[in-house]
Amino acid sequence: MPTDHVALLTAAVAIVAFLYASVGHAGASGYIAVMTLAGLAATVVRPTALVLNLAVASLATWQFVRAGHFSWRLFWPFAVLAVPGAYLGGQIHLPTEIFRWLVGVVLLLSAVRLLLPAPPMVATQPPHLAVALPVGGLLGVLAGLTGTGGGIFLTPLLLLMGWAEAKPAAAVSALFILLNSAAGLAGTFASTANLVPGLVLPLVAAAVAGGGLGSWCGSRRFPHQVIRRMLGVVLLIAGTKLLMT
Repeated sequence: MPTDHVALLTAAVAIVAFLYASVGHAGASGYIAVMTLAGLAATVVRPTALVLNLAVASLATWQFVRAGHFSWRLFWPFAVLAVPGAYLGGQIHLPTEIFRWLVGVVLLLSAVRLLLPAPPMVATQPPHLAVALPVGGLLGVLAGLTGTGGGIFLTPLLLLMGWAEAKPAAAVSALFILLNSAAGLAGTFASTANLVPGLVLPLVAAAVAGGGLGSWCGSRRFPHQVIRRMLGVVLLIAGTKLLMT
C-alpha cells in the first residue's frame, strides 16, 4: 500500500477510535469500513479490526472504570451468556443482504431516537435477571454474526429501556465489547490460518491514541446529552454503512 494511503488509513482509524471510544465502543464497524475502502483483503480485515477493537475497548474500559461509572450488577447478567453466544454467532451463516438490512434499519431507528430531544430524566432500574440473561446471549450472537463486540446493540438498548444512564451504559458496553472481541479473535485464529498484516502496528498506535483521548473525554468531560448525541451519530454511521454495503 502506498505511503500516502497508509497515512490516510491511519488517520481514519484514529478518528473512528476517538468517536467510538467516547461512547464506550471500540469501533469495529468503523475499522471494517475504512479498511475495506482502503482496499485491504477481506481475509485480513476481520482479524485486524478485532485486534484494534481489543486495544480500544481495553482503554475505554479502564477510563470508564477509573471514573467510577462501571456497575458490576448491571454488567454480569448481560455478559455471562454473551461470550459463548458470540462464539456461536461466528459459526452461523445467514443470507448477508437480509441480515445487513435488518440490522441497519434497527441501528438507524435507534440513532433517530437518540438524536431526538431526550425525555425528562427518570430513575433507571437494571432489568430482571430473567430478561438480562437471554438478552445478553442474543446480543452475543449478534456480535458474532456481525464481527463486532456487540456494544453497538447493548448501549442503545440500555438507554432506550431505561436500564442505565449514558456513562454507566458506556462503561458496561466497553467491557462487554472487550470480552466478545477476545472470544471472536480467538475463534478466528482457531478456525483459520489468517494472520494480521504488518500494517496493524501503526493502526494499533493510531487506535490507541484516538481511543485513549476519546474514552477520557467520554468518561470525564462529555455531559450526558453529548454522550447521547455522539452515540446517535455512531449508530447513524454504522447503520448507513450496513445499508450501503
